[in-house]
Amino acid sequence: MRYVAAYLLAVLGGKENPTSGDIEKILSSVGIEVDGERVKKVCAELNGKNIDELIEKGREKLSSMPVGGGAAAAVAAAPAEAPAAAKEEKKEEKKKEESESEDDDMGFGLFE
Repeated sequence: MRYVAAYLLAVLGGKENPTSGDIEKILSSVGIEVDGERVKKVCAELNGKNIDELIEKGREKLSSMPVGGGAAAAVAAAPAEAPAAAKEEKKEEKKKEESESEDDDMGFGLFE
């Protein structure tokens, strides 16, 4: 991911087709050790392609992916359990708040 990010930074910096040297310079400037093979692969895959078009194609692919299907199905299958779970969470939150307030003064009351 860092190699692609460095490539995109080079494109934003005005290079239409960044070289492996450009990517290595960007990565080394922030202290990242560079793997020459990965840099060459990123350059080979992305050189000559329109970055804006690639990003748009990626967005289209991501938008077609289902998100949260497992959790939504579980909630739809057990709607009666949701109120009970919410009550339990509130009880746990109260207990946590009480214990946190006790810990704040470590047993010593400043104005008691």
